[in-house]
Amino acid sequence: MEPAFKLASASSIETLLKLMSEFYAHEQLSFDEQAARSALTLILNHDSYGQIHLIYVDKEIVGYIVITFGFSLEYRGRDAFVDEFYIQEKYRGQGIGKQGLQLAEKICQEQGVQALHLEVERENINAQAVYRKAGFIDSDRYLLTKWL
Repeated sequence: MEPAFKLASASSIETLLKLMSEFYAHEQLSFDEQAARSALTLILNHDSYGQIHLIYVDKEIVGYIVITFGFSLEYRGRDAFVDEFYIQEKYRGQGIGKQGLQLAEKICQEQGVQALHLEVERENINAQAVYRKAGFIDSDRYLLTKWL
């Protein structure tokens, strides 16, 4: 079973909302469909914000990955985040995550990105193992956030 990654478009919003709802429930995050719809519309209509790719296995959509772009002096210019990465549970542990991270790196190289970041829950040991195996390191910092 070889996954395929396809760039999402504005016509993918309903599918993405369904997947986001699953992901947020899995991560026990609050899901606001209207806010998610607005954010999806922005990124899907402005390439400079990032890219979303749907993940297919045997023509079935099984997840998505979102790469967003930023800028950092510390990281020498453009940087990016794997903002969201979701694979439905029955498809995990089959190498799809590794291939998704390889796609993210390829996109970043094409976009002149110097550093790729991601965040993972401290309890999610399985995802941490995948990310470390792919070359991500713990910067021993805390990500602090203030909603505006």
